[in-house]
Amino acid sequence: MAKNPFPLSKEKLLDAYRTMRTIREFEERLHTEFAKGEIPGFVHLYAGEEAAGTGIMMHLTDKDRIASTHRGHGHCIAKGVDVKSMMAEIFGKAAGACRGKGGSMHIADLSKGMMGANGILGAGAPLACGAGLAAKYRGDGGVGISFVGDGASNQGTFLESLNLAAVWNLPVIFVVENNGYAESTHRDYAVAVDSYVDRAAGFGLPGVTVDGTDFFAVYETAGEVIKRAREGGGPSLLECKMVRFYGHFEGDQQLYRGKGELEDIRANRDCIKLFASRIVEAGVVTPKELEKIDREAAQLIEEAAAFAKSAPPPAPAELLTDVYVSY
Repeated sequence: MAKNPFPLSKEKLLDAYRTMRTIREFEERLHTEFAKGEIPGFVHLYAGEEAAGTGIMMHLTDKDRIASTHRGHGHCIAKGVDVKSMMAEIFGKAAGACRGKGGSMHIADLSKGMMGANGILGAGAPLACGAGLAAKYRGDGGVGISFVGDGASNQGTFLESLNLAAVWNLPVIFVVENNGYAESTHRDYAVAVDSYVDRAAGFGLPGVTVDGTDFFAVYETAGEVIKRAREGGGPSLLECKMVRFYGHFEGDQQLYRGKGELEDIRANRDCIKLFASRIVEAGVVTPKELEKIDREAAQLIEEAAAFAKSAPPPAPAELLTDVYVSY
């Protein structure tokens, strides 16, 4: 076996591949099930973006908290939320992570530090500030991470959160997952600056841009800013330039895409293929080892789908429960 040139052990490399492959299988299955009319509500898929969520979350523990977006399935899986409970939630079943009442855009699991996906653009940034403030108060070295897309980065809540985190020196990382489109509007039409790093500088935060399709670029850079936050260095902004394989939501025909654009990104910018080729070509992992993970991930998602379909819906008596917190 060749010497490992990567910053992760072979075991961790396989873990990263398993997480990314599980996310891809999960999203591909939802794409199929939604087309059948099996899933209520809207669905926004993370396929094509797996390297970013995985590379960041590998540095986190359950005590670290994240605030996700409407495109949050990948974040959930990478943070350790149970796949079967996620699938049941998306199908609106009582066995779901939120008892079938949140659906695709509101999956949460506080035991894993997943504060929730969020259907409101930019709404997770203030929540991450709250998590960062709590961690700072406790002094436990925890961090808060806010994920937003390039569209949500224009929301006032996001910009206010950058300022608040800087003023209070909070252990928060603001991740901008820039897939090039705010729904159907290209980033260049809606953002005045050339780089999100410029926005960070305007609020006194350090910022860095990485290729979000390169797992290792994300992993190494995320490790640096997370370590800085844990040690009291304050907030940072991390922009991940990435691609999404499907539309903004399921049913989006993507007529705003350029000719051949989808074919090109699938052929040349698939983060999982790029990751697999690098670790195989380096001689650290064999194709058979990856194929075994492929089969296991596919089986897990098959089991999750069967579980979700057979699970009962919430009882009518539960209609008004879990709506308000009772102290």
